[in-house]
Amino acid sequence: MTIHPETENCALRQQLEALLQEARCNEEKMRRFDLLERRLISAATLRELVRLLLLEYKQAFCVEVVTLTLLDSENEASRILADELDANAGVNLSLIQSPALLNDTYGQNLRPWLGRFQYSSHQALFGASTEPIASVALLPLTRKNELIGSLHFGSSNPERYTADCGTAFLERLSAIIGVCLDSAFNQERLKLVGLTDGLTGVQNRRYFEHRCEVEISQARRYQHPLACMFLDIDKFKRINDTHGHQSGDEVLRAVANAIQTQLRAGDTIARYGGEEFVVLLPQTADNYAQEIAERIRTGIASRHFQAHSGQQINVTISIGLAMLPAHCAAETIQSLASQLVATADKALYQAKHTGRNRVVCDESVGSKGNTDSARVNAWRSWNMVHTPFFGKAIAFLQGYSKRLITEGGCVIRTERDRFKR
Repeated sequence: MTIHPETENCALRQQLEALLQEARCNEEKMRRFDLLERRLISAATLRELVRLLLLEYKQAFCVEVVTLTLLDSENEASRILADELDANAGVNLSLIQSPALLNDTYGQNLRPWLGRFQYSSHQALFGASTEPIASVALLPLTRKNELIGSLHFGSSNPERYTADCGTAFLERLSAIIGVCLDSAFNQERLKLVGLTDGLTGVQNRRYFEHRCEVEISQARRYQHPLACMFLDIDKFKRINDTHGHQSGDEVLRAVANAIQTQLRAGDTIARYGGEEFVVLLPQTADNYAQEIAERIRTGIASRHFQAHSGQQINVTISIGLAMLPAHCAAETIQSLASQLVATADKALYQAKHTGRNRVVCDESVGSKGNTDSARVNAWRSWNMVHTPFFGKAIAFLQGYSKRLITEGGCVIRTERDRFKR
């Protein structure tokens, strides 16, 4: 049976059109993936990189679930991402301290794995996802031939990822993500070095100055109190001269740790310079700030510090405390930051010149301008006036409830008396 040339040409044109359409579709996919790769490479922070992988790659690959597991044996990633990841990304991010899960998944074959979803083997990688998963693509993330994490795609289509699918593109993607993660961690480490005091491990002055402006902006916007403490180790030069600079460094580290143990997670401590430290206490009323300052002072004074020679060192600290003015909308944030630190420094100067080893509060602490103090003082005044009256009333009612009530020749006891019987 012979085929008419025109019919054959029509069939060939249809095949050619289908191939061209598929080529255009693949070209569009490659263009989108190329843009995503460029964004991966240009990600400025670890947070940006993680959000790109978890949120945008889900849309780009048209899959139901994307999860990421990172090896975090030294809690480095958890510290970097603690305050930055939002709830949506955090649900699909897993930080593990042991490589056992990754080793069990990939073994010695550090190549992408495609196939049917196996609950017993893959559930740990997809966490608490409620989306239906039928097939998965697991991408090992490596750096210098060592596993640093794993990226997982989950699809409800059982034919989406199969063992006979090509993995060249996923291998390329896996390699790029591994390099980007390593680069992002290195960038975060450099930032940390630039904002951390190398001796004590607390934040440095550069970080504090930036953080102070941020906290002032938040306090002014939401009308929250903000306290600032300036702390200075008393007669620190004598410690260095008597026991040596090595012992002085140990004292600085121990004092920084002692201060930090009295603070909340959202508070800021920084080494301002030499033996001086500075602390920010957001959302802290003046009376509570005074209590914290006093706890720090007494804690350091009662602590036993030891020189390298074994000799005991007596260490005390002086603290100046100031509050951000309640009505400061007209001033710039920069000027308010300078004033707040200068006021706390002035209070510290008074503490130094009135005997050391004490907490001195600026006039702003407990002033009428501080609304939280005003509320506390008003409550205390009301309590002092009305407590005697209520005390007498309660005593009368208690005595009355114990008496027997006689009515119509019957003795009626209170409910409390019945239960006692």
